[in-house]
Amino acid sequence: MSTAKQGGSTAVAATAEEYLTRFEAQTPGSKALYEEAQRYTPGGIHHNQRYTTPYPVYMTRAKGSRVWDVDGNEYIDMWMGHGDAILGHAPPRVVSRVQEVAAGGLHIGHTIDQEVTLARDICEAIPSAEQVRFCVTGTEATMYAVRMARAFTGRDVIIKLTGGWHGANTDLMVDVNPPEFIGPESRGLLPELTRYTRTVEINDIEGTAKAIAEAGDDFAGMILAPVLGGGNLISADAAYLNFLREETRKAGAILIFDEIVTGFRLALGGAQESYGIRPDLTTFGKIIGGGTPLGVIAGRSDILELTSVRRTVPKAEKVLIGGGTYSCNPLSMAAGIATLEELKSREQEIYPTLERRAARLVEGVQQAFDAVGIPLRAGRAGSMVGFNFLKEAGLPVRNMGEAVAHTIPAKMQELGNRLRARGVFIYKGGTLCTEHSDQDIETLIEAFTACANEMAEAG
Repeated sequence: MSTAKQGGSTAVAATAEEYLTRFEAQTPGSKALYEEAQRYTPGGIHHNQRYTTPYPVYMTRAKGSRVWDVDGNEYIDMWMGHGDAILGHAPPRVVSRVQEVAAGGLHIGHTIDQEVTLARDICEAIPSAEQVRFCVTGTEATMYAVRMARAFTGRDVIIKLTGGWHGANTDLMVDVNPPEFIGPESRGLLPELTRYTRTVEINDIEGTAKAIAEAGDDFAGMILAPVLGGGNLISADAAYLNFLREETRKAGAILIFDEIVTGFRLALGGAQESYGIRPDLTTFGKIIGGGTPLGVIAGRSDILELTSVRRTVPKAEKVLIGGGTYSCNPLSMAAGIATLEELKSREQEIYPTLERRAARLVEGVQQAFDAVGIPLRAGRAGSMVGFNFLKEAGLPVRNMGEAVAHTIPAKMQELGNRLRARGVFIYKGGTLCTEHSDQDIETLIEAFTACANEMAEAG
């Protein structure tokens, strides 16, 4: 099942039973590993997003735009390490730098010179970044950002978007996953969570204004990803972001951009560069780690100063950021520095090329499904792509309410399964990297087209 060997035109049976049977025949090693994994891990999986039916595919290596599984199958990868691998898997410049640094110690546990370099590089690249603090994960970064917002304002209420995912941050685990947005996302969360974390629909100016008014003098801040991911790929309108910037400023509240996904992807300076809006705080992860674990909180120095170890104030006035044992790990610092060097040196080449290829992919996929009469919304934000199967042609998907009402998520799962049987790996949505060639894009379109034809045949 190698795209390199077989190409997108490989014949795959149309019915679900037939393509899943073929998939199982091609991946016996993954099936065996999953059966064993369930003995040691609940559900056999450590990251829920990585589960696919009838079982997850176990990979052994990745290079460029490809990944290979334990059975030797090759896939064009559209997942790209959760979107972190904008330079492709194992980019030579980054790998070389990490190998060089690793020889001097995998983890030192002291301050190191590379942390100063990467902090400087981020502040130079990101419009709103006056200072930064490093941690290990995106979840930690959003947790600390919310903590800073509450500490700086002396208030408690945070407003977020319905469907907004900010990692497994307990403070923000409200109304995340469809189809039901009913408050706390999990058992084990405090029932009063919704008292302090409230949700609004993306681009709903009237509803957001109402939520801000209801929070009143207890409105600490607003956190949002400028593009809602999860395959729905709903972008914030410029008017909405300008509204948030103005209203948070007037209220003395903190505007937080979660750019863990969009940072260094939509532009070198992230979504805030694209939109021309400066948030007070921004969280980063994924791309900036260069394939290693890294979280970043960046923004106004007067807010970040609350976390300074040099502040001589009573304990009750301090803001604690632990950072984690592996904060500023030498490998993460080296990978981040090398990634930013590559993005900066090739900025005028990388971003226009990614935009062009993503536009071609979305256009080709849309045409393929239109041709067989299957209602599909193919969209993109920069080099991020997403696909929604619609209940009827032309239905809008402008927010999570409309995503729930107007789309058929099970059909996207089916498409993902069909694509994997054709040597293409995707979950709900995907991203492109610099190593996805023009030929890769055409091969992807061929695979999507074949799947569209099969799905039409299968009814």
